[in-house]
Amino acid sequence: MPYLVSGLAAAAGVVVLVALLARLAGSIHQAAAVVALSRAHVADRAGLLTARIAALRVQLAQRRGPRRVASNSHQTEAEGSPP
Repeated sequence: MPYLVSGLAAAAGVVVLVALLARLAGSIHQAAAVVALSRAHVADRAGLLTARIAALRVQLAQRRGPRRVASNSHQTEAEGSPP
């Protein structure tokens, strides 16, 4: 008869374990969804920041005007560059 009590206790333990694992799986699924949404939001904001920085660089380049090239860096053969 003691084996019957032990069997019932083991069966009850297995039922409780399965119930806990089912709840845990739901929580893990919900957490994974939140992580995916967070990653998408951060990637979106990073893309917007990159675009804003690029626009600022364009505006600064337009304000500065064309860049001047140093006279020593681009000599042609007619100007007497060494052979």
